[in-house]
Amino acid sequence: MEFKPYVPPEESLPEYTVKAFVLGVLLSIIMGAANAYLGLYAGMTVSASIPAAVISMAILFAFKDRNILENNMVQTAASAGESLAAGVIFTFPALVVLEYYTTFPYYLVTIIAALGGSLGALFTVVLRRAFIVEEKLPYPEGTACAEVLIAGDKGGSHAKPILWGGIFGGVFKLLGSSGLWAGTVETAKFFGRRVLYFGSDLSAALISVGYIVGLNIAFLVFLGGAIAWFIAIPIYAAKMGNPEGLSALDLAWTIWSTKIRYMGVGAMVVGGLWSLVKLRGPILRGIRAGLEAAKHRQAGGTLPRTEEDLPLNYVLILIVAFVIPMFLLYAHVLNSIGIAAIMAVLMLILGFFGSAIAGYLAGVVGSSNNPVSGITIMSLLFTALILKALGFSGTEGMVATILVAAVVCTAAAIAGDTMQDLATGYLVGATPRRQQVFEIIGTFFAALVMVPVLNLLIQAYGIAGTPTAKENALAAPQAFLMTKVTQGVFKGTLEWNMVFIGAGIAVVLIILDEILAKKGSKFRTPVMPVAVGIYLPFSLGVPIFFGGLVRHFVIRVRKEGAENPTDPGVLGAAGLIAGEALMGIIFAALIVAGAAPSVGFSSDLLGVILLVAIAAWLYITGKKK
Repeated sequence: MEFKPYVPPEESLPEYTVKAFVLGVLLSIIMGAANAYLGLYAGMTVSASIPAAVISMAILFAFKDRNILENNMVQTAASAGESLAAGVIFTFPALVVLEYYTTFPYYLVTIIAALGGSLGALFTVVLRRAFIVEEKLPYPEGTACAEVLIAGDKGGSHAKPILWGGIFGGVFKLLGSSGLWAGTVETAKFFGRRVLYFGSDLSAALISVGYIVGLNIAFLVFLGGAIAWFIAIPIYAAKMGNPEGLSALDLAWTIWSTKIRYMGVGAMVVGGLWSLVKLRGPILRGIRAGLEAAKHRQAGGTLPRTEEDLPLNYVLILIVAFVIPMFLLYAHVLNSIGIAAIMAVLMLILGFFGSAIAGYLAGVVGSSNNPVSGITIMSLLFTALILKALGFSGTEGMVATILVAAVVCTAAAIAGDTMQDLATGYLVGATPRRQQVFEIIGTFFAALVMVPVLNLLIQAYGIAGTPTAKENALAAPQAFLMTKVTQGVFKGTLEWNMVFIGAGIAVVLIILDEILAKKGSKFRTPVMPVAVGIYLPFSLGVPIFFGGLVRHFVIRVRKEGAENPTDPGVLGAAGLIAGEALMGIIFAALIVAGAAPSVGFSSDLLGVILLVAIAAWLYITGKKK
C-alpha cells in the first residue's frame, strides 16, 4: 500500500512563518543552554524534539492561523540546539582536560559548532531517501513526535493515548528525578574471580522506544549488552583479577568503561562501513535523484512538495563555503597550513561517515540513545592514527585530533537529529527542503550561546580533575573519555585488542545476517543495534528489550492490523516518551536554577512496580483496535 502523509503533497500549508522562526530560534537557544549544563554534569542530554513540539502547540494555540507543519518547523529548529549542545560538550571540554585552555575563545567554538553542525544537516540531504523512504527505518522518537503533532491537530479520541501516556511518563520521571527511586536499579556479585552484573534503567521512555522499534531490534540491543556484561566482563575479571580491591559493582563498571566498551567501538566501525556498503544503492540513487531534480527544476519542472530536498548544487556550494573557514581556523590555531589541510580533508571524510552512521542509528534506537560519543571515538582513532603516522605527537597532535573530532561530533549529533526530524516531517507531510534550512538556522543560533554557557559553567564550577575545578566541579565524563582515547593513541596505551574483538563480532553478525536474508527469515542480525548494546550501559538495553516484548505480545493478540504504525499502543508509547522528555527538560532547568525538588526517602521497588504498571497499560492500550 502506498504511503500517504498526514498532509498530502498537493496541499500546501504555511511552513516558513515569522512566529515559527522566532519560536524555533528561542527554543533552540534555551534547549541548547540547558543541555550544555546537563551534558557536563551527567554526560548525557535529553531529546528536545517532542518537548519543543508540545511547547510550540501550546503557544501557537493562541493564533487562529496555526497549522501542523508550522509546529513541525518549530520543533525542527528547536531540537537542533539540544543536539548541538551534545556535540559541543562531548569534545571541547577535552581541551580543558588537556590543559590547553582554561576558558574558550568565542570564535573557536562558535565557528566549529555552527559550521560543523550545519555540515551534518547538509550530509543528510543524500541520506533522507535512503534511510526514511527506502529502508523505512522506524525512527522511534521521530514517529513519536509525529504522533504528538497529529494528535494535537486532530484532538478528540486520537489524543487520549498520548495524553495519558504523557501524564504517566511525566509523573514517573518527576518522582524518579526527585530521588523517590534510583534512575538505575543494579546489582553485581562475585563468583570466584568472576563478576556478574545485572541492572535496568527505570525509564518509561526506553520501554516506549523498545515498543516502537519492535522485538527484533530491541533483542539485538539487549544481546549486545549481554555479550559485554555477561560474557566479556566476567572473562576479563577472571583473567585480570581485582588488584585494587573494588566492590563487585565498581569492578564491573570499571572494566566496562575502560576496556570492554571499546569492543562496541570496533563493532561500530565495521557495522558502519558495512551499512554504507549495503546502502550504497539507495544513497547513490539519492544523489542521482538530487541531480535529476536539479535538471528538472532548470527545465521548469516541479516535484511533489514532500519530495523536495535542498538542491545538490546548493548543498555542494554550502559544504565548500563551510569547510574553507574551518581550514583557516585550524591554520590559525595550530599555525600550520599543512596540518590544517590534512585536518580539513579528514574532517570532511569522517564527518560524512559519522553523519551517515548517526542518521542510521537514530532510525534504529532513537536520537536520545544515539551513541554520538562512540562515533566521535571512531573519528578520534582514525584522526590520531593518521596524524601520528605523519609524525605529529604531544599536545599539538592531541589538540589537532580533538578539533577534528569536535567537527565530526557536532556533525553527527545534528545529522542524527535532522534525520529524526525529517522522519517526523515524512509522516506529517512537511517539505524536506524547508526543514533542512530550518535545521541549519537552529544550529547557527544555538552556536551563538554555546561559549558563554560553557565559560560560565567552567568559571562557576570548573571541571573535576583539572586546574579549573571548584566545589561541586562538573564531571564532564564524555570529555574525559575523549581525552583518554586520544592520549591512548599517541602514548600507545589504547586497548586495541578490544577494538579488534568488537570488529570480529561484527563480522560474525554480518555473515549470520546474510545467511538469514537468503533464507527469507523475518529475524535478522544487523550489526549496529548489537554494537550500540555493547557500547551503551547494559541497563539501557533491558527496558528497551522489555518494551519490544510488550509489542510482540500485542502483535500476537491483535494479529490483524498489528503492524499499523498509528495503532493506540504506538500513540501511548509516543505519549510516554513525550512526558518523560518534557519533564527531563523541566528538571534540567530546575537543576540550573538550584531549585530541583528532592524527597526524603527512596524505594526502588516502588519504581519497578510503577514501571511494570506503565508497561501493562501500554499492553492494554496496544490491544485496542
